[in-house]
Amino acid sequence: MTASLTQSTELVGASIIAGESVQGTGTAVHGIDPSTGENLEPSYKHGDLGQVEQATSAAAAAFDAYRSTSSQSRAQFLDTIADNIAALGETLIDRAVAESGLPKARITGEVARTTGQLRLFASVLREGSWNGARIDPAIPDRTPLPRADIRQRKVPLGPVVVFGASNFPLAFSVAGGDTASALAAGCPVIVKAHDAHPGTSELVGRAVSDAVASTGMPAGTFSLLYGSGRTLGTALVTDPRVKAVGFTGSRSGGTALVAAAAGRREPIPVYAEMSSINPVFVLSAALDSRGADLGRAFVGSLTMGSGQFCTNPGLVIAVDGPGLDTFVEAARAAVSEAAPTTMLTPNIAASYASGVEELGKSATELARGTETDAPNACRAALFTTDADTFVTSEVEQQEVFGASSLIVRCRDAQQVRDVAVRLEGQLTATIHGDDADHAEAGKLLSTLELKAGRILFDGWPTGVEVGHAMVHGGPFPATSDSRTTSVGSLAIERFLRPVAYQDVPKSLLPSAIADGNPDGIWRRVDGALTQD
Repeated sequence: MTASLTQSTELVGASIIAGESVQGTGTAVHGIDPSTGENLEPSYKHGDLGQVEQATSAAAAAFDAYRSTSSQSRAQFLDTIADNIAALGETLIDRAVAESGLPKARITGEVARTTGQLRLFASVLREGSWNGARIDPAIPDRTPLPRADIRQRKVPLGPVVVFGASNFPLAFSVAGGDTASALAAGCPVIVKAHDAHPGTSELVGRAVSDAVASTGMPAGTFSLLYGSGRTLGTALVTDPRVKAVGFTGSRSGGTALVAAAAGRREPIPVYAEMSSINPVFVLSAALDSRGADLGRAFVGSLTMGSGQFCTNPGLVIAVDGPGLDTFVEAARAAVSEAAPTTMLTPNIAASYASGVEELGKSATELARGTETDAPNACRAALFTTDADTFVTSEVEQQEVFGASSLIVRCRDAQQVRDVAVRLEGQLTATIHGDDADHAEAGKLLSTLELKAGRILFDGWPTGVEVGHAMVHGGPFPATSDSRTTSVGSLAIERFLRPVAYQDVPKSLLPSAIADGNPDGIWRRVDGALTQD
């Protein structure tokens, strides 16, 4: 059953396929208020393979027309999406709060981040360097062989599938960074909504679909589907019309999608953000001078948002001694006083409880947050272990998604560096050090730049600035492809590929590499950057 979309904010519990509201036929799911465990109306029925066919067919049909739109037109489209989301106001905020258990201030900030990302990519389109324009002019009299006229620009890959994340119902979901960067690149997008926030997803999906219609984009530029990751999600990834995937979620989910994409007749890239424990290295002079302050600040970062951030500091590594004892005591006291907070879903809360229980079988528990009878609550947890045990323990090196962290005591600075070498890939690595620690920090830095996508000094990893220099990525298992980022303007590169044009008639050249620079963008001409 299909129906045309309207501007109404009344939820109808349906997928959106190329501008049409489409009811599913499969399992019915509800949003759940995690603070009470109660179902939220309406129900959303999962889609089937027929809906996958509809969405991918529409995206493929839209691709040529959408990729041919001007940068200015796509920028206006992204700005319109941002305007539509902002116009939802309290309706969107209230629904996201109800479905996630997150505080209103957090959701309000996430709305701003979501609209900000869209506007960032609009500005990237208007500026133009995303084209990667290069021109090597012909040298017909070069000896022994003449040089042809060779020009290069970047073109979009094709339809992209985006999987909404559980922990960011807006900023990493329907109109989040993956969708914004793919649309900016000129790729139609099919989003698989996360079951944790179906109503929020529908509201945002309508905002995107309304923008498609009002700015005259092809209808298949955007679709939103509800369904099982194992069936509908896998079908999307393996559909031959899909050319790339954006995913934020578990390590098992991400690796399953990578395997499915690699097994296609035409393998495609999967940009999966998965697992990270974000080590924090606290060096000796810093421990001696401000160990207690660092311990308290660490717990503030650890417990923020119930620890449900991909950049949560799940590991602290330091040399054993009085300074570390001071840090540990301050952290232990702060965790003991931490009030329980509601986690995103019952499944996430159950997984957190199980992860903490398993970690406690290997490491020594230092403190737990205060007790509660509230459903789906997160009690902060702090553990300690020694470095020799840590490097041989699979359990201690696994991510526990929530406000749990492990302090690793090392014999000396060399063992700290040895632990760093043994770590898996990470989204972030943090160093706290005073001036006297800089020599040791320099030794760590050369290792950490091979382990993490972002290295911080004297800060905390929670909170990711959306800008031009940010990298939110890292070696496996932090992501499936360490060469890129899912946050910041560089994210557009994931959905583009370079094409060289050799001796193409001038009348047929795309404007980004045409003579006279009609787009007025920066280009590399004969090796030199210029706007001429």
